[in-house]
Amino acid sequence: MSVSLHGLKQNPDKFTKEIPQQVSDAKEIPEMQIHRDEFILLMHPMKPESSQFMQEAAASEYIFSSVVFKCPCNSGNMLYGSVFLMVPAFILLLLGYMVNARTWRLLTGACPPEKCRDCSPRGTCARYCWVLMPVTARASVAPLTWIAVALLNANSYVCAASGNSLIKNLICKDQGQECQNLLFKIPCDEKLSTNTSSEFLRLQAQSQLIGWFLIAIITTVALISTCVSHCCSPVSYLQLKFWKIYSKEEQKLFEIKAKEHATKLAETNINCFFEGTDPAAFHTPSNKDWQKISLLYTFNSQEQYYSMIHKYVNTNRGNSANFEEDGQHPTVLGFVDETDAIDSGF
Repeated sequence: MSVSLHGLKQNPDKFTKEIPQQVSDAKEIPEMQIHRDEFILLMHPMKPESSQFMQEAAASEYIFSSVVFKCPCNSGNMLYGSVFLMVPAFILLLLGYMVNARTWRLLTGACPPEKCRDCSPRGTCARYCWVLMPVTARASVAPLTWIAVALLNANSYVCAASGNSLIKNLICKDQGQECQNLLFKIPCDEKLSTNTSSEFLRLQAQSQLIGWFLIAIITTVALISTCVSHCCSPVSYLQLKFWKIYSKEEQKLFEIKAKEHATKLAETNINCFFEGTDPAAFHTPSNKDWQKISLLYTFNSQEQYYSMIHKYVNTNRGNSANFEEDGQHPTVLGFVDETDAIDSGF
């Protein structure tokens, strides 16, 4: 802040009034922003991918609560606040399943038309349910973050609680219908919120306490599950690190080679079409070959392979009896089935 001496001599009272005001304005930080930043800092030590999902969900909730959220301040407060709190979280959960490659690797081709009679939804669900557990854990990061940040901001909770019958009976006990009508308007009327500050602050405190308890539970469960999965790992820490590097490099090379192969095949077919010639022999993996390398990875301590492609090429193109052997599905090796080989602790 720069102040000229000439201006100070001409009007000293102006500066003595403005400077404290500017300092006080600079110190005013929205409470909502403080809670959001605290949450992001708290979750910063987590894995990069999970931390990124959390920050995106927290930022989205902050924007929506600031721009979109408008409590109706009537008997629909409970419904509106609950929907704004839970429905976006449910949508984020579904999106988490959709963007996870392991979901589609698990489901694609699980019930082909020729095997519809032998494929029951109940059997398929029971067979793959435990495989989807780590997928669910990762997909839950964004929705739980949305709920936690929304509770810290308290807008949704205050709106929903002001229309809740239990809260109304607790706050407006023996005070008649007028108190209940005023309670509906607390989220929208700043003057009314000031006059009934104790009730308003009570609702905010409840929301923030629930939010912090939820964050504590999420962090504890994430830490315990990560520790358990790593403790039960069939490989050492450095081998696991090497394995992740291998998965990333294999995926990169697979995409490059697949693009080259597809380009050559397309070029051959187009040339034959326009030139009216028969195509030369061009080897392409069969449907069975694709199905074999698309199976979910299983770990076998006797025959260690780093991926299904690695297993395929070392078992006579999947024709060996060793290829059909079942193995374990360690949670810590879930990244093998991810197309991007994401380094995640979940």
